[in-house]
Amino acid sequence: METVNIIIEMEDGSVMKGELYPDVAPITVENFLNLIDQDFFAGLIFHRVIPGFMIQGGGYDKDYNHHETKSIKGEFSSNGVTNDLLHTRGVLSMARTMIPDSASSQFFIMHEDAPHLDGQYAAFGKITDGLDVVDRIANMPRNIQDCPNIPVVIKTIKRG
Repeated sequence: METVNIIIEMEDGSVMKGELYPDVAPITVENFLNLIDQDFFAGLIFHRVIPGFMIQGGGYDKDYNHHETKSIKGEFSSNGVTNDLLHTRGVLSMARTMIPDSASSQFFIMHEDAPHLDGQYAAFGKITDGLDVVDRIANMPRNIQDCPNIPVVIKTIKRG
């Protein structure tokens, strides 16, 4: 399987390393890499964290200003695209609205397996090192909207 390595560095110094799979979701990986190359994710937060499910980020800064970018085609089976990457612990996938082709920059990392997402969301990579960081973020105190009480800021995401 072809892979592209990435490094997610958090403002607190913690690091998650992962790999992206362009042969599984070429449009999604190209979009994500373009955003990385623009340093789009610097200063954005993980704004939705649900223990036992996932952590989601890539759309808001710590003042909850929304950072928008263009939408892409959803690469998952219910949208007519073959994508056999399952939503297991550590998998990266694209967040979207109810509209299949609405994913843009928001992504999520699976805290635990969620087979009900298979075929419904564009999985495109996996965290290979730093699942302890995912665990820590997922278990942070949060409000009723699942936002961490203390902002969890992405310093940078880069190729690596």
